[in-house]
Amino acid sequence: MGPASRARAWERLTSEKFDVVVVGGGVVGTGAALDAATRGLKVALVEARDLGSGTSSRSSKLFHGGLRYLEQLDFGLVREALRERELNLTRLAPHLIKPVSFLYPLTKHWERPYVTAGVTLYDTMGGKSSLPHQKQLSRSGALRMAPALKRSALVGAIRYYDAQADDARHTMMVGRTAAQYGAVVRTSTQVVDFLHEVDRVAGVRVRDVETGTEAEVRASVVVNCTGVWTDQMQHAAGTRGRFRVKASKGVHFLVARDKIPSDTGMILRTEKSVLFVIPWRNHWIVGTTDTDWNLDLAHPAATRKDLDYLLEHVNSVLVTPLSHDDIEGVYAGLRPLLAGESEETSKLSREHAVSRVMPGLVAIAGGKYTTYRVMAADAIDAASEDIPTRVAPSVTDRVPLVGADGYFALVNQSEQLGVRHGLHPHRVRHLLDRYGSLLHGLLAMADDDPSLLEPVPSSPDYLRVEIAYAVAYEGALHLDDVLTRRTRISIEYAHRGVDSAEAVGAQMAPLLGWTDEQRDLEVRSYVERVQAERESQSVDTDIEADKLRVAAPDPRAPRLAALGTG
Repeated sequence: MGPASRARAWERLTSEKFDVVVVGGGVVGTGAALDAATRGLKVALVEARDLGSGTSSRSSKLFHGGLRYLEQLDFGLVREALRERELNLTRLAPHLIKPVSFLYPLTKHWERPYVTAGVTLYDTMGGKSSLPHQKQLSRSGALRMAPALKRSALVGAIRYYDAQADDARHTMMVGRTAAQYGAVVRTSTQVVDFLHEVDRVAGVRVRDVETGTEAEVRASVVVNCTGVWTDQMQHAAGTRGRFRVKASKGVHFLVARDKIPSDTGMILRTEKSVLFVIPWRNHWIVGTTDTDWNLDLAHPAATRKDLDYLLEHVNSVLVTPLSHDDIEGVYAGLRPLLAGESEETSKLSREHAVSRVMPGLVAIAGGKYTTYRVMAADAIDAASEDIPTRVAPSVTDRVPLVGADGYFALVNQSEQLGVRHGLHPHRVRHLLDRYGSLLHGLLAMADDDPSLLEPVPSSPDYLRVEIAYAVAYEGALHLDDVLTRRTRISIEYAHRGVDSAEAVGAQMAPLLGWTDEQRDLEVRSYVERVQAERESQSVDTDIEADKLRVAAPDPRAPRLAALGTG
């Protein structure tokens, strides 16, 4: 998925006919491309921006069943998600999906049997699990595990286990796996129109966002996997579709790990839903909000009101309260919820829906990140009606993502790998949890240039070789792609990537053939974007925040057509 393959991908898009064209490069879109490719179909995926640039890089970073959905009696969704969690932890993506423990504080003694019953069901309803089962804790035991908690905030607790993932990295790896199995995967490639033959969709018209060139892509069926842009894409195809999608904004912030002394994450009840405190490397992620959003879909903005809400709820249980000054990173994402069940976004369905909107066009929406593989399989099952040849059943439950093969052996060899490459074993393990067995290819890039094994300036958790690798193999085209998604520098450092932008831009420039002017524009655009986000987080209303955020430059935006950015 590097620069050389990009030109070849355009040639294939414009000269071949595909069985399936997938529109949208989020986790469901990349999953659908992988599902189709591994069934032996000829498939292309086009994404207007970057892989995972929407919802799929802005989630709570959890790969979980959704404990709160049990209370909503959504047993089918929880069971399905728990099965997917186990499959990914053990077989499909053990290098990317990791166990994480949570403390559930009990505020009343009568809660213990009720919560215990729910957590017991959660531990068992997905079938055999590799994760530890729940553990009952007294108040003293809970406080030893999480001394950050006020003694008055609980009478006891239950610890249980779930899983987490770097969502943007996982989505990109799903896309790379699809490409490995023959799919054409091309970012900065926007659908600007649909092709029709009589009464059916026969493909799409696309625009190369980087050059402005347009072309037609022929296909037996188009699968709309654009999440919160689903309705816009349906309208562009000349149909309303059979379901509506409503966008719900979820805001998270990050604080340094030492701000909340605890050996475990936490899940807290709120008046509307739950609040998570999630361990994330050297940080905690605190989230999320759940509010209606009707403004810019590409760049949802967090407000001071959103941050105040999160601070108020987490501070209600902390001995040492957090303040705005403690917040190092912030991100806002949009959940694509199926509309119609309720006017409250927190109660809208997380189930997914698939519809054959018209001959040659299938749409899928809803669901949750964890069940992406099931959603993708359902979408291709529906699309098979429009494919003239026999379509094999889905096999993605037996197809590990790139980097999974050999991962466990390499973890055991991390000491030797560190000695061989002059890296601390902790650094090697960190790289293995990002690249898995692709680590060999990553480190080989530094054979002729040992300086690539030096840390990224002002962002020492990452190495310069990761920047080079992101461009050469992971499809990164812009500075934002690297600082925000291939790495998480934009949310893991208080400078939000600004202090690293010059150095990273200078490293990317020769790899992508940027002129000095292009490099300066990339750096300036990134810095101004961060400034706009900071300003939006100082106002109280969505309208004010949106106005500030959309005013920031976007390297892709000037060439994106008015249709949308799905």
